Amino acid sequence: MGDKGTATRERILEVALQLFQHKGFGGTSISDILDSAGIKKGTLYFHFTSKDEIGFTVLKRASSELSAFLDSVLVGDTPLAKLDSYFIGILESQRRLKFVGGCIFGNAALEMSDSNALYADYIGQVFEQWIETLRSIVAAAQSSGDIRGDIPAEALARHIVATTEGAIMLARIHKHEHSLNLCFTSLRQMLAPVRTK
Repeated sequence: MGDKGTATRERILEVALQLFQHKGFGGTSISDILDSAGIKKGTLYFHFTSKDEIGFTVLKRASSELSAFLDSVLVGDTPLAKLDSYFIGILESQRRLKFVGGCIFGNAALEMSDSNALYADYIGQVFEQWIETLRSIVAAAQSSGDIRGDIPAEALARHIVATTEGAIMLARIHKHEHSLNLCFTSLRQMLAPVRTK
């Protein structure tokens, strides 16, 4: 595939991502993608066989981007510092997006989980990997005594991911960071070591 073909394929994927974020997978038609990309149907079908192939390609790319994002924000000298950097990184990423679009995986999970088993399975795998990435850091923070140890690391990691998704959704509704700040502040408080009298 030449440079022009690669550029066209990239354009299709970029446009599809934007449409999926704003209109949903089901609400986006091939015609929407063609119109937004400024291409003809034959050009699109040269690169992709169906809207589902475009959708899965977009999700796979987003999965790689999520992994890279987590690697970039889960940084710090201690596991607790990594978790704090995670909260800051999520907030800053949503600020850059001006709280528009939300999380493609949360959006797709809400829209597709009951109607498309293939999408649901893939999205579930993405969430499980996200949870596992956080679980290992939570477990290390528990071992060092920096966060509470009375709740299993996996349960805390799932709670962090679930809260992150819910906070992103609320921030998207209100177009403001208030919900993200409140949710992450309460998560920090909930993760704090349990003090015995």
